[in-house]
Amino acid sequence: MMFTPVSVRLLLSLGLLGLMACSEEKPAAQIKPAPVGMVLIPAAEFLMGSDEVDVDGKQEEFGFRKPMYLDEHPKHVVSLNAFYIDQYEVSNGDYKRFVIENSVAPPPPWIQSGYNATEHRLATLPLDKLRQVAVDYFLLDMDTTAMQRPPLLQALKKIQAQRDGLPATAMSWYDAASYCRWLGKRLPGEAEWEKAARGTDGRRYPWGDEWDQSKANVGDNDAGITVAMGSYPDDESVYGVFDMGGNVSEWVKDWYHPYPGAGYQSEFYGDIHKLVKGGGAGVGHYALSYFYRSSRRGQTDPSTVSVDVGFRCAKSVEYQ
Repeated sequence: MMFTPVSVRLLLSLGLLGLMACSEEKPAAQIKPAPVGMVLIPAAEFLMGSDEVDVDGKQEEFGFRKPMYLDEHPKHVVSLNAFYIDQYEVSNGDYKRFVIENSVAPPPPWIQSGYNATEHRLATLPLDKLRQVAVDYFLLDMDTTAMQRPPLLQALKKIQAQRDGLPATAMSWYDAASYCRWLGKRLPGEAEWEKAARGTDGRRYPWGDEWDQSKANVGDNDAGITVAMGSYPDDESVYGVFDMGGNVSEWVKDWYHPYPGAGYQSEFYGDIHKLVKGGGAGVGHYALSYFYRSSRRGQTDPSTVSVDVGFRCAKSVEYQ
């Protein structure tokens, strides 16, 4: 069933929209609580996509090749059953366990930064090599020429621990999907991700309709491009899911297809590109509010790796 925006607003104001959703699903009382680290998103209809247009000519001003907003048209009502989704993006530390236990190739930036180096490997390096690694790979801001092994290893261990808490990035869609399967989970669908970010009232950003650059990590900080998950407590959806506005963009399960009734046509529609949702901590034009809206649809080849694209997992609900 399709509703006009006016009828949707009326239903929402009357509190009826959620009551009409997913009538075949079992009662919420029978659904098991969310697994540790996940959040239950209840069954309900929600507003997906947008009807926004580029009235200010931003596409031409910034030289975007892809038309702004058009692949989000039309705004429409989607009904979803309940599901679980990770409260935070997958961390480097969690993804590293997957890499080690499954002999998966680490993301390229790990090699460039030394994050792939194990504690044992560092401890067995010759002292002169360890000093060099500390400067060239770990970017240790110290004079290491006279440093002995124990303080060097301690400094590097501290750096590795800080990196553990950052969101994992630069893995392909295939590796992200494999990680989720390893845990008995899956990547969220585009609609699931967008509902977890927007709630049922169609908000533009996880925190509401008004843009506030201070509420999400858009890269305007001194802590690096990405920060530990949850560092921006205002970047929280109505369901308690964090960092869906900024920090890193995220792979989702679906291919890039048009919405039903869409007028815009893209050469990349079809089983060619996978979808990416959410805004990354970019700079320059990427800090435009356009990129941090929950309805935005990014897309790229599933084999692509990018330092500002990570992911989180989802899972179908289980019953008592």
